Amino acid sequence: MLISDNLSDNELYSLLKQDNEEAFDRLYNRYWKKMLFKAVLKLQSEADAEEVVQDAFIDLWKSRHTTTIKNTFHTYLAAIIRYKIMAKIADRKKVIHQGVEDIYQLQVVDNSTQQWLSFTDLQAEIEASVAALPEKCQLVFRMSRESGLSDKQIADSLGLSQKTIEAHISKALKVLRTSIGQFLGAFLSFLLVLLFIS
Repeated sequence: MLISDNLSDNELYSLLKQDNEEAFDRLYNRYWKKMLFKAVLKLQSEADAEEVVQDAFIDLWKSRHTTTIKNTFHTYLAAIIRYKIMAKIADRKKVIHQGVEDIYQLQVVDNSTQQWLSFTDLQAEIEASVAALPEKCQLVFRMSRESGLSDKQIADSLGLSQKTIEAHISKALKVLRTSIGQFLGAFLSFLLVLLFIS
């Protein structure tokens, strides 16, 4: 089946949902360069950017039977790429965090330095907790807290109900409070949650 060049993104996505590989190729060719450019700017690594874009399109193909796009294909794809970029950055921070333990073996005399180490460790704990959230829950939370989108904007972008978005954010906050509560005392945890994620 030959596909017309004049088909819109959403028309191509409808064909993709019917397992049409040519429609997938058309969407890929329309967007991979734009998405790669965006990912390179954020990650400052062409290899990481290529991996992010490839993973995004693989996810797009795998979820073709279960995902319905209510807005534009471009908006949906951009949201996937954003999530993948943030996940890649989180993975980098995890690697850095593994080396932080070596720092604690040093004798810290300056109290301000000790406070800085604790602050850094706490940030790493928060990021690790966010990165451990289920994929959709993490995407919703990051779009809310890091991109500053409203529940309605996120719902429209992902084709979900506003109540579903609220449930994801509520779940994420609960996980974070529990995680940070174990890391610090309950009262200090509450203050830091307000400071960093409210």
